[in-house]
Amino acid sequence: MRKALNVRATAKDASHDRIVDAAARAIRRSGYDGTGVADIMKEAGLTHGAFYAHFASRDAMLAEAADRAGADANDLATSVVASVPPEHALQSLIAAYLSKAHVQSIETGCPTSALCSEMPRQSPEVRRVATRRVKEMIDLVARQMPDWGQPSAHERALVTVATMVGTLTLARAVNDGALSDALCAATLKSLSPTTS
Repeated sequence: MRKALNVRATAKDASHDRIVDAAARAIRRSGYDGTGVADIMKEAGLTHGAFYAHFASRDAMLAEAADRAGADANDLATSVVASVPPEHALQSLIAAYLSKAHVQSIETGCPTSALCSEMPRQSPEVRRVATRRVKEMIDLVARQMPDWGQPSAHERALVTVATMVGTLTLARAVNDGALSDALCAATLKSLSPTTS
């Protein structure tokens, strides 16, 4: 009996995970308002009726999706930082964030740039998790600053993240590939540490 319950719980957890993964992709692809429960459940391979066995509301699902998307983006950024010597971490992080591959990967890329303009209209629950993930991103950037731990490092991290997100948002918004590339290249050059 206990084994059967464990198998059922494991299957429910796996289904829940599929729903959240599908929703995390969908919110970046179609926005919060363009993400419907029926489409998410279909993409996860489940019936629409099974939704309420997993979530109390659509907002609860969107909050988990925002959290998953933010966690995935921050995990990727952390892996970029970990893959290079510390003195190259910030530059590598900015370059990866502003890469052509990231510009073209809205469905799996940074949810902040994909959803920023929609955030003010979301539920407090969704905004809370998205804000937590933005703060984590700022902290990751601040830790790459030579004066990490000082107020100036945090301030520069705020500007760096805001510039990266703004650039990525614009690079994705325009329908001119050369302009998109130029935006990313100019920002990368501007945010590059100066060498003497």
